[in-house]
Amino acid sequence: MTVTGADRDAVGVGDRWWGRRRSAVLDVGLAVVSALECGLEGIGFAEKAALPVPVGVVFGLVVGSALVVRRRWPIAVVLVSIAVAPAEMGFLMGIVGLYTLAASDVPRRITAVLAAMSTAAVFVVTVVSLRQDVVRAGLETSSWYVPGMALLLTLGLNAPPLLLGLYIGARRRLMESLRERADSLEQELSLLADRAEQQAQWARQEERTRIAREMHDVVAHRVSLMVVHAAALQAVALKDPQKAVKNAALVGDMGRQALTELREMLGVLREGAVPAAPAPVPLAAVGRAAAAAAEAAADDGPRLDALEALCEQSRLAGVVVELLVMGEVCAYPPEVERTAYRVVQEALTNVHKHAVGAEVVVRLAHRGAEVAMQVENGPCPSDAGAAGAGLPSGGNGLVGMRERVSRLGGAFVSGPTDAGGFKVSAVLPVREPEKA
Repeated sequence: MTVTGADRDAVGVGDRWWGRRRSAVLDVGLAVVSALECGLEGIGFAEKAALPVPVGVVFGLVVGSALVVRRRWPIAVVLVSIAVAPAEMGFLMGIVGLYTLAASDVPRRITAVLAAMSTAAVFVVTVVSLRQDVVRAGLETSSWYVPGMALLLTLGLNAPPLLLGLYIGARRRLMESLRERADSLEQELSLLADRAEQQAQWARQEERTRIAREMHDVVAHRVSLMVVHAAALQAVALKDPQKAVKNAALVGDMGRQALTELREMLGVLREGAVPAAPAPVPLAAVGRAAAAAAEAAADDGPRLDALEALCEQSRLAGVVVELLVMGEVCAYPPEVERTAYRVVQEALTNVHKHAVGAEVVVRLAHRGAEVAMQVENGPCPSDAGAAGAGLPSGGNGLVGMRERVSRLGGAFVSGPTDAGGFKVSAVLPVREPEKA
């Protein structure tokens, strides 16, 4: 469907091609006026062609009514106006047809050819008519008078509708382009908002997971040792009061250490939280605050030089722990040392839970571009001893270790050994190791 200017609408239902009622009223009204004009001009055409007057009138009415299809077939309307130009009829149809053609989506080459044909036809008819009038009136004029006047009248009839149609068509196409661009921009903004929402949700979920890992590592290890010492305290309370006092002191120290670590962690989270504001806080800001809290917690976390103290705590609980350090000791980024420490800590916690009395070997290897750690325990000497510890297991220890190592691009392996024990191994890549 070819349309013009502000009247450009969707094709109607059935045989109609008007999208709005006023467009149909306008086209029908123009067609009626054009038919009346051509009908009146058909009288003169019938007299010149020696035809009956009713034939000329009917011919003019039919030709003029062709303007009703100008929106759908503008080329046909212009061709009809060119065809009836020698009969000196259809001037309104020619003007409206040229405007509709220029404002439509017809290719510019076809528009230029039809405009040239219409201009030539009107110019020839005007020259012939003016020459006949000059001869009939017996006027003496110069040779350029008739062509000049004909050219002036032709341009006056054809140029304004053609230029106006080109302007309206260009303006309509510009408005459509701007509307499409606005719709596209709105869709992009909607997609960006959805993506920001997803990223904020992901950041919140990642922060929840990180906090859960930290809470698990701090609470599970300390509380496991406290339970082990409490069980030993209960066993020796009556037999060896001095050892019972010592165990009670260890339980108190470990409880205070656990509380201290929890307070430090919660303090970092509070410092990284988004302050309350009267306006709603964007979700992206929450994600950025969570990431900042995670980085601050990583900087303040434990380091590899605390592994000896960690192993000593397990030794005090009655576990035989051997720490082997291989390679040149280096200082690594905080997140690497913190992850390595947590892996060893969680592995020792699992020993307290599931392998009471088993001997443990902790290996730490400095390899320049990476740091590797391995915690291997032997078989449990007594299943009853393991059951007597009474330590619950949530099943998240190995999962948390794997998440920590994978987050830094490392490798994590865990599983039973051939000797009946259990082994946990992890390798963390190091970008810029520094010599201690």
